[in-house]
Amino acid sequence: MFKLHAQLKKDGHLLGRFALCHLLLMNDARYPWFILVPARADISEIFQLSSQDQQQLWHESSQLAEALMQAFDGDKMNIAALGNVVPQLHVHHIVRHTTDAAWPAPIWGKLPARPYTDSARESLLEKLFSLPLLQSDFTRQV
Repeated sequence: MFKLHAQLKKDGHLLGRFALCHLLLMNDARYPWFILVPARADISEIFQLSSQDQQQLWHESSQLAEALMQAFDGDKMNIAALGNVVPQLHVHHIVRHTTDAAWPAPIWGKLPARPYTDSARESLLEKLFSLPLLQSDFTRQV
């Protein structure tokens, strides 16, 4: 049975889900940083998903990436599935700007997280969820 890893719960806000994946917002206001977590038990690698789930993950990832770039006018979209700390399969989607604190380096380990204020988080989510790309295939939890 699928259960969201405790570290992902601790570090992020669960926003809702697509057909396959749960969507989380990482609690770091330095970057628009979201995570897709396929709702499948005991999966740590993409190749462990069925072919159908792999295709669905790719679809949801592409849909999310396009929505994020539209919402936050990024210079680059970073997408990564590392799993070095959290073994449960999860895919990071981070909108990067040439003006962000870690540019051009990866964001991991550069700066401590700066948690969202409630109002900043709500403003960010309002901007994201107003896009048509996320209005048909996504069920919002918050």
